[in-house]
Amino acid sequence: MNTTDFTDSTGGSTGSQDTGRAEEIRGVRVTPTHLRVLVAASGWLALAATAVPGPSPLRWIPVLLFTLFGPGCAALYPQPSGLAAGARLEAAAFAAPVSLSLGVLAATALFLVEAFSMAAFIVSLAVFTTVTAALPGLPLPAARRGAAEPAKRRSAPGGGT
Repeated sequence: MNTTDFTDSTGGSTGSQDTGRAEEIRGVRVTPTHLRVLVAASGWLALAATAVPGPSPLRWIPVLLFTLFGPGCAALYPQPSGLAAGARLEAAAFAAPVSLSLGVLAATALFLVEAFSMAAFIVSLAVFTTVTAALPGLPLPAARRGAAEPAKRRSAPGGGT
């Protein structure tokens, strides 16, 4: 029997066992708590990536992604009741502009106190993101219009007894 044969010693296929394991792995549900922890950790991961020497993609990709999306996701996504499709799209569309705005404010403040450096910039955004990820998200206009709640079905007029 070679190593590429997928039958066990009884002659049965082990493919169903592998499929069951794959379904268990795919069945992991990502909760809002998982998202909050991931967003909070992303800033510290970006800070750790700055220790990579040279202009390596391992250095600039995490920093770029965190700067573009980290603080905005922390401010918008942790909604207490979850978001419907319309509000999720709105939060995704606002995440980058909010993150960039917070980045500009942090950079300006660091320049004004003459303390700007890449590490100081990332640390200030990482601290903000970590604290903000623990708080409820900012209210979104689509969420206030009712997009955060599932649509209620209406019965057809005159069709019931």
